[in-house]
Amino acid sequence: MSSKHRKNTSVSLSMSNLLEEPLQFAAVLIMTTLFIFAHTLGILFSIYVLLTPLYGFMVIYLLWTYCFDMKTPSKGGRRYEAFRRLKTWDYFRDYFPVRLIRTKRLDPNKNYILGYHPHGIMCAGAWANFATEATGFSDLFPGIKSHLLTLKLMFKFPLWRDFIMAGGVCDVSKESIRHIVTKQGTGNAAVIVVGGAAESLDARPGSYTLTLKNRKGFAKMALQTGAYLVPVFSFGENELFNQVSNPRGSRLRAFQNKLMKILSFAPPLFFGRGILPRIIGIMPHKRPVCTVVGAPIPVKRAVTNPSAQQVNRLHKKYVQGLINLFEEHKHRYGLARSVKLRIV
Repeated sequence: MSSKHRKNTSVSLSMSNLLEEPLQFAAVLIMTTLFIFAHTLGILFSIYVLLTPLYGFMVIYLLWTYCFDMKTPSKGGRRYEAFRRLKTWDYFRDYFPVRLIRTKRLDPNKNYILGYHPHGIMCAGAWANFATEATGFSDLFPGIKSHLLTLKLMFKFPLWRDFIMAGGVCDVSKESIRHIVTKQGTGNAAVIVVGGAAESLDARPGSYTLTLKNRKGFAKMALQTGAYLVPVFSFGENELFNQVSNPRGSRLRAFQNKLMKILSFAPPLFFGRGILPRIIGIMPHKRPVCTVVGAPIPVKRAVTNPSAQQVNRLHKKYVQGLINLFEEHKHRYGLARSVKLRIV
């Protein structure tokens, strides 16, 4: 290779490296904006198009969506592999960065319910790992198809519903979970953020509080379907945003809980970084997120009507598996031995 060619190659690599960070920032800014405002933007855009000469296209879309397509998120969704493999998600991954760690192989001849912890503010790790191929889910778990699950409400908003479904996202109803792990053959994984909206109110740096003690529906569903349970812990998810102090028992927390019951999703008062690192804004901090997928907990056979004792037994086994996973890996991510999971 001539010195001139080496010089040109070096310049190209330097230019590419210079572009990486802005592209990473742009990808995360877009997703953060969509996470906060996509519901409203979808509605406003739909109204805008209805007021233009192109209104016919929007009328057709809305009629098709609300008359014929509302059950799709409960029937396996509408997944597009090309969407999951967009270069955009590589930039999103590298901003933090996000990594996916496999501890045990998942047999593609089985179906699984993965419990994702903690919720964090925007489930950045859950999106990168299970709604895209940015961290190589299909390579790490060959033969397994992941479906990240979210609130049914999310699929009532025009355009946003189609965006998240493209990543394989489905709703978190019983019907949806049952369809994924019983109606689509084997090699399917329903990924449930078990702590849900309530857990996001505890999401802040240094917090390891999980809303899990009374969340047993996923264990009952595993017994009813025969799907194996798999604990997943995402180290760093709670480090991405700060949150206004709202301790349990405070007036603010009581108000947030009331709103959550009305809205079905939590209203955390969070903040991160701005366009410049030392300015407060809505962007998540650049902190690594390492998602560790634990060992599957076998469910020997499906039980149509599992007893409370059976559910409690499996739930206890799952919680212990999650605690073991956390204890085994926490030192790799800079946590002191004294740091423990708090299950509430």
